[in-house]
Amino acid sequence: MFAYTIATKIHQKYGKPYTVPVLIATVIMVAGLMLLHISYDVYMKGGEWINKLLGPAVVALAYPLYQHRTLLKKLLMPIALGTFIGAAVGIASGVLLTKWAGFDMVIIESIAPKSVTTPVAMVLADAQGGIMPLAAVFVMIAGIGGAIFSTIICKVFRIHHKVGLGVGAGSASHAIGTARVMEVNAGAGSISTVAMSFSTVFVSILTPLFIWLFV
Repeated sequence: MFAYTIATKIHQKYGKPYTVPVLIATVIMVAGLMLLHISYDVYMKGGEWINKLLGPAVVALAYPLYQHRTLLKKLLMPIALGTFIGAAVGIASGVLLTKWAGFDMVIIESIAPKSVTTPVAMVLADAQGGIMPLAAVFVMIAGIGGAIFSTIICKVFRIHHKVGLGVGAGSASHAIGTARVMEVNAGAGSISTVAMSFSTVFVSILTPLFIWLFV
């Protein structure tokens, strides 16, 4: 809580993509754990409650869905199609790049579901034979990376429509990307919430299939 409070104040002051609270808070916590020589097992005695609350926290995203329900009904098919493509690219890129780099199978199984929210990714990784904590790390990397670089990517490729912003954030960087895009455009944030939900379904189906096909 202390680390996140500091990170939030920094983000409110500077408002840059690289000052997203989750990134700053993570750096502060990692530095603190290393300096104090606190092991992962000791940290997780308290941190496990954060894991348990991740699932219920996602439910809070239902509110913007309700606010923009009329718009979302009209755009349901484009959102679903875009999210499906995003999910397929996300899984394929993770699996193929780690395979070509010569990583062990357990790494491939852990990185495959990186583009969905942490509770789902951990379960999917475990079901495929991966390592749950490692899957959570890959999810954080994907989320933080999306939150930082999405603004730059959208400017370079001139992506300004809320559907493009929302689908890109929701399918590539889940809740962290959704929170970031919601700061910019509430409508895009709602679309990102839907895309994140669709992505959970698509990734759950495609992950074992892609591992079987490519590995």
